[in-house]
Amino acid sequence: MFDPQCPTRQLLDRIGTKWTSMAVKVLAEAAPHEVRFAELRRRMPGVSQKMLSVTLHSLIRDGLAARRVEPTVPPRVHYQLTDLGSSLEVPLAALRTWAEEHMAQIDRANATSDAQANPADRA
Repeated sequence: MFDPQCPTRQLLDRIGTKWTSMAVKVLAEAAPHEVRFAELRRRMPGVSQKMLSVTLHSLIRDGLAARRVEPTVPPRVHYQLTDLGSSLEVPLAALRTWAEEHMAQIDRANATSDAQANPADRA
């Protein structure tokens, strides 16, 4: 896992991003229904069109999401988690819960560390 070429590390690098975890959550909340690109973007504040597109491409490539295109003008594109993608929501939900339960402690630790930091260290 510590080797940059390790497949586990490479997968963790892909699924460990904030945009991946947010996209999986939005798609999981919509399940079993599909979600259109614009709706995903609305439900993921701060994500750019390009970053969402890259994230969805990665999810599809890894088999975590499926894409369906309606042949309309313009095309309507729909996304949905696969069974594999749905199974990823469980550990991601646990991580979100952990973060919510410990955020105050982390904030206090940051404040303490920042207060004790040497001004030269902040440069």
